[in-house]
Amino acid sequence: MTITCFIRYEIDPFQREAFRVYAENWGRIIPRCGGHLLGYFLPHEGSNVEAWGLIAFDSLAAYEAYRARLRADPEGQANFALAQRQRFILREERRFTEVVAGTLGLAAGPVDSAEVSA
Repeated sequence: MTITCFIRYEIDPFQREAFRVYAENWGRIIPRCGGHLLGYFLPHEGSNVEAWGLIAFDSLAAYEAYRARLRADPEGQANFALAQRQRFILREERRFTEVVAGTLGLAAGPVDSAEVSA
């Protein structure tokens, strides 16, 4: 079973670019430590304080092993320290979700022109 760690961040809207750097750093660190990074997302329209990170794992045991590797990773430690030092993350929540089979990573299909003109 694939699970996804859904991380909801409340960020300082005046430090959006600092969060971007933090997220880009995870783009190198997370895969190296065993997580399948689905992506980090910044607010675009609407609320300017909510950002998200989604990371998939084969199981909760795989997540726990990843967390141990992450804590030992020097670049991971530095990225955590960056967030603490700059205080651009005001709040963080984690939820674990189960993927519904046949729904993850599907590419868009061709658009039927009859549907578009309707």
